[in-house]
Amino acid sequence: MEEELVERELLMTGIGGQGIQLGARLLAQALTSAGFAVSMFGSYGGMMRGGNTEATLIAGDRAIEGPPTVSRAWSCLVMHEAYAETVVERVRPGGLAVVNSTLCTARPWPGGIRVLEVPATGIADELGAVAAATLVALGAYVRGTGIVGIDDMVAALPDVLPPYRSRLLAVNERAVRAGFGHTTAAYVPAWPKAVA
Repeated sequence: MEEELVERELLMTGIGGQGIQLGARLLAQALTSAGFAVSMFGSYGGMMRGGNTEATLIAGDRAIEGPPTVSRAWSCLVMHEAYAETVVERVRPGGLAVVNSTLCTARPWPGGIRVLEVPATGIADELGAVAAATLVALGAYVRGTGIVGIDDMVAALPDVLPPYRSRLLAVNERAVRAGFGHTTAAYVPAWPKAVA
């Protein structure tokens, strides 16, 4: 009997300029390098900064057959409360919402899901790189789910940073590591066998 495909969906939302698209590419690259199948779709409004920006990422232990558009998801990452409600309510019961508590103050969150509040913008500001807040939140997401290892995330950074941002490699690594260090391991494990 063939084992069932395990897939994990992540909905990411925020406003333009927070690094949602970069964060989605980073996690996709880290997952691909770790041997997972990945499908990703990003969208953003007409404005460069301040408009809605979203990304959907699906990771699986085998080839993903469906498109990267989902009505329900295993998890979400919310960076700004302007778009929080419509994304968080799409997380399936038992799933995880990682929420940037610096900018998302609405409570309570829907029942039936786990919520990991991370002051991502505050942490990034302390690092002197407020634009890296999404990377802080992703570090917490990685630690809280074990979806991929922190070393995979750090190794993927040079591959996804545009050349004109290569000077920010060190601060972006610090941001990912700061988020990783902010939470505990296996808050809501992504895979039956945890990633180291």
